[in-house]
Amino acid sequence: MMRLIAALAALWLSGSAAFAQTIYPIDRAEILAGAKFDFKVEFPDRVDAAAVKVTVDGEDYAAAFGKPAAHIEREDGKDQSALILRDVILSKPGRYTVEASDGPRSRTVSWTVYETGPRKAKNVILFIGDGLSPAHRVAARLLSKGIAEGKSLGKLAIDDMPHMAMVATAGSDSIITDSANAASAFATGHKTAVNAMGVYADRTANPFDDPRVETITSLAKRRLNLAVGIVTNTEVEDATPAAMVAHTRRRVTYNDIVDQYFAAKPDVLMGGGMANFLPKSTPGSKRSDETDYIARFRDDGYGVAITAGELNALAAKSETRKLLGLFAAGNMDGVLDRKFLKGGGVRKAPEQPDLTEQVQAALNVLSRNESGFFLMVESGLIDKFAHALDFDRAVYDTIMLDNAVRLARDWSRRNGDETLILVVADHNHPNALVGTVNDDMATIPNAPLRERIGVYARAGFPNYPAPDAEGYPSRIDVSRRLAIFSASLPDHYETMRPKLDHPNEPTQKADEPNTFKANEKHKNLPGAMLRLGNLPAMMGASVHSGEDVILTATGPGSDRVRGSMDNTEVFRVMADALGLAPPGR
Repeated sequence: MMRLIAALAALWLSGSAAFAQTIYPIDRAEILAGAKFDFKVEFPDRVDAAAVKVTVDGEDYAAAFGKPAAHIEREDGKDQSALILRDVILSKPGRYTVEASDGPRSRTVSWTVYETGPRKAKNVILFIGDGLSPAHRVAARLLSKGIAEGKSLGKLAIDDMPHMAMVATAGSDSIITDSANAASAFATGHKTAVNAMGVYADRTANPFDDPRVETITSLAKRRLNLAVGIVTNTEVEDATPAAMVAHTRRRVTYNDIVDQYFAAKPDVLMGGGMANFLPKSTPGSKRSDETDYIARFRDDGYGVAITAGELNALAAKSETRKLLGLFAAGNMDGVLDRKFLKGGGVRKAPEQPDLTEQVQAALNVLSRNESGFFLMVESGLIDKFAHALDFDRAVYDTIMLDNAVRLARDWSRRNGDETLILVVADHNHPNALVGTVNDDMATIPNAPLRERIGVYARAGFPNYPAPDAEGYPSRIDVSRRLAIFSASLPDHYETMRPKLDHPNEPTQKADEPNTFKANEKHKNLPGAMLRLGNLPAMMGASVHSGEDVILTATGPGSDRVRGSMDNTEVFRVMADALGLAPPGR
């Protein structure tokens, strides 16, 4: 037995030695020919520069990359050395083997550099339903299209596409992704860690010195002179929109992300998040300095809109080529509150545009660039509401996303079908549609909550009113409602009734620091039942899950969408459609 343990220990130590160095880009990275990236080797100990040997396909790295790297003898003041080389470009497609040695230890990784075919699409529109899960899609279809005798009375635009794939979402550090590294995979074609975007997350404390990888927005501008648009109904500094341009290890660095937006200068930038654009002395500002970024964007030639009316007026002007729209201090409000309930922040910002208005304005402005455009559109509050167990609001925002996709598809048809349109979720939520909740909202039910859930034949069909022209039923407080539940739960009071006054807040801060407890606001609501969660007390909301997400596509280049894919391949589909690295370039 002791000999076996010793042998296993020796094997483990030999494996540790073999993987002593960390190399970025990581093993099996797929790199677009001509795209910029930073090369880094991290050594576990302090290493003299003379002992370092790094080769690419057996050739010294400086010759292979065309320039030498900086040797950092004590990174972050620690006895750990590193080699860093910024803005590397590999133009020749093929497989590359990179080896880094400090003498006794070495590490080898392989990369694949790929080219694209010739350009197929003039434009690309990437729709991201943040946290969009299958349950949300089905519920949106039931509410907006209706169902009779088991058959839907219509199809969602997001489903009525010729090509579909299942997309894996894991990050480089975990099977469960967040919006930052998921959107970063779409934007760069590289894996990264939770909370990181546009970089490989290294060991340094500085969130802005990590090895960078070029984004599709940068490539589209640099190589094809495309216009770039970023549209969301969350804060524009939030992970999904920010990942289209930003490079940071920490997604919460909102003020710095605004700085990076101004440096990148997307032609259209729209959403919430105004508080991080305002100088510190302005009431409601979240900046730590006196920089007025709204003024800076305006001085740089941007039309600035803070209401739907201003947005539509600016977008209609033929001279508008650059547009900044900031419609709320924080996140914008969901469609259920804006159009029906008037809850949330609607009273503070009553003139917020719908996502469809934002998309139409973006198309008006971006299409004025004769070279074409790249546009990312996020329906981001689906995720926020799913975290908060607010399924009614999540479903209504799914319908809004579908309306925006339909608008874009109609626009594409009118303009020559030259646009690749992709619709994808960045990650899943563990939500399931299990049946219906049956009670009369006008009375206090006597039956326990669990006895009011109809499953199988008892589920029947929901009785929401017929949808309006946009696909929204006028009421959600009906007697037979969809029963959507989450598999990840904090402690909360379950009511199984829609929250009509304000978006749901299932928890509140507990007595212990950084912990949460069930929100007692809901304790005395009709039929409320304390439900103990399955998440640790440090979690105040539901969490993401690791299942594959659905990708649907139409337009030139969409035939690459099929079967089982990785989220990094979404970038490759877009790069190929735009011909960002054609043969012989």
